[in-house]
Amino acid sequence: MSSHWFKSGHEAFNSGFMWLGTNKDCETLRFFGRIAFGHGGQDDLRDSMADRDSHLQDVLSAPEGPHIAALFDFDGTIIAGYSATAMLWEKIKRREMTAEELVETANVMAQYSMGSMGFSGLMMAASKFMKGVTEDSYFEFGEELYQKHIARKVYPESRDLIEAHMAKGHTVAIVSSATIYQIEPTARDLNIEHVLCSQYEVENGEFTGNIIRPLCFGEGKVIAAEKLANEYDLDLKKSYFYSDSYDDIELLERVGNPRPLNPNNKLTEVAKERGWPLQKFDSRGQGKPVDYLRTIYATGSLVTSFVAGLPIWALTGSQREATNFSTGLFGDIATALTGVELDVSGEENLWVNRPCIFVFNHQSKADVMIMAKLVRKDVGGIAKKEVKDTPIIGKVMEMAGTVFVDRADGRNAIKAMEPLVDAIQIDRKSICIAPEGTRTLSPRIGPFKKGAFHLAMQAGVPMVPVVIHNAGDVAPKNEFVMRSATVKVDILPPVDTSKWKKATLNEHVAEVRGMFLKALGQSDEDAAMAEVAEAVAKSPRQANVKQTTPVRAKAGKTATKVAAKKTAPATKKATPATKKTTPRKKPVVAKTATAAKASSRSAAAKKPARKPAASKASATKKPAAKKTISRKAPLKKPAVSEK
Repeated sequence: MSSHWFKSGHEAFNSGFMWLGTNKDCETLRFFGRIAFGHGGQDDLRDSMADRDSHLQDVLSAPEGPHIAALFDFDGTIIAGYSATAMLWEKIKRREMTAEELVETANVMAQYSMGSMGFSGLMMAASKFMKGVTEDSYFEFGEELYQKHIARKVYPESRDLIEAHMAKGHTVAIVSSATIYQIEPTARDLNIEHVLCSQYEVENGEFTGNIIRPLCFGEGKVIAAEKLANEYDLDLKKSYFYSDSYDDIELLERVGNPRPLNPNNKLTEVAKERGWPLQKFDSRGQGKPVDYLRTIYATGSLVTSFVAGLPIWALTGSQREATNFSTGLFGDIATALTGVELDVSGEENLWVNRPCIFVFNHQSKADVMIMAKLVRKDVGGIAKKEVKDTPIIGKVMEMAGTVFVDRADGRNAIKAMEPLVDAIQIDRKSICIAPEGTRTLSPRIGPFKKGAFHLAMQAGVPMVPVVIHNAGDVAPKNEFVMRSATVKVDILPPVDTSKWKKATLNEHVAEVRGMFLKALGQSDEDAAMAEVAEAVAKSPRQANVKQTTPVRAKAGKTATKVAAKKTAPATKKATPATKKTTPRKKPVVAKTATAAKASSRSAAAKKPARKPAASKASATKKPAAKKTISRKAPLKKPAVSEK
């Protein structure tokens, strides 16, 4: 019973509900956490981030210009752990691997780890299992892996490094032995244009079971970086390369600024011998035992805080005072237990115009305790309807005046919020709402729903934007463990809603959302990328085809330049691609010279795809059906749909 209660409590903590309430001064701590790049000058940027870590200090003092490259390995450097491991476990979980494939995979991995098999042998073994599988289904599979596993593994410190290089105007690229299917969604999230990676051979939209050589591994990474440098006039002697592995020693030696990041033991030894600066991050990956304890106790404090307020209710008869006491107590206890400190600016705006509608951007389950600590008293909130059925917590929230809505039904959700108008006008309560409706996978602002704006207009109260910069540092979406961090929060001045009209509501939504974008240093293009990501989550293949990226792939026999994922299936006899595909507002380019052997994917989709030729094939045989990576039940569309 207790384990079920905790699981339910954790789900409620994740849900983004807001029932809040008491009074205590919030301490303002030194500025820390994610920096809003593009918002403020270089001096502000340097002052506010200089003590984050040594690698970042190097970037902040580096010269500017696109002739300097910032090259990043992927696994272990940008993300914690290995994307291939996430892919393997997801396949096992879906039961998509036969017993024979599992045994062979284990054998190959054992040989590779003992040094009796090289990386190319490992890739060849993997490619054999993929023969006849459609490439489109792997792009979709990669999107699902990103949403469920990889997005939460991105180091916030690595994100800061990438953004710092971009702020300096440097040319940023991922150089990885992994494949585009593992990397592209993360590259899109980070606004990284160039991806240099290993490739499987594709013919007529299907994997042939072969790899394209040379792979982007070891010396292959040097070849890739040099081709990128030749095309974009980069000075590798002034450039940076971040990696966690001694396998990348050739490229680390090739650049002028080698930067071991989360290095393995062998690379650590070499870095110390050669005086290379190194850095290790622990903000992602396997949590420490204390992090799990903090998370468990912080989640449980929601109920214990409510219980602590019961005597006030019993002795005074005031449910409101009891709720106010419990809400503030929960905010204080939960943030203290998790080691979360708040650096708040504009705190006076929390109190000048109550009641009001507090709107906040929603990155993390930590937003709940952050808002509780900030707003403290005389508030109500909204939660998804599933939370109402959570044992104990659902009842606690209902008693605190939470309204439960079906997020999938926008019209009824607005109707369900009608009682909140009375709570505002009669009870003089403020309401906390996350207009994005759900947590985002990254710090980018997602599309805003209109419920909060309808409510503000109907109740005739101002709207107060609460901009949370880096709650994802505490716990990104889909992450259980909460880690200590300093979270920057901007409380913006109240927005007057007295002249709002239903006919102009879209303009008001855009206006308020623009305030968030400005405070976070994000652009409309970043916002467009977030909308693309949401579309991808709903229908990966369709969204990717429509929002494909510019490609500048050129001829070559190396893995330097990479074909954009939806440009074309590689074919053995195709001529190198040299033109761009349909442009996207914010280009994210996956490139490899070998992938430039591509003919148009859209052209291939117009006719039935064929299996690669085989010795046993017969002219009279019917073409075999394409293989795809299967989806879980909730994803109703097949992995591949023919145009």
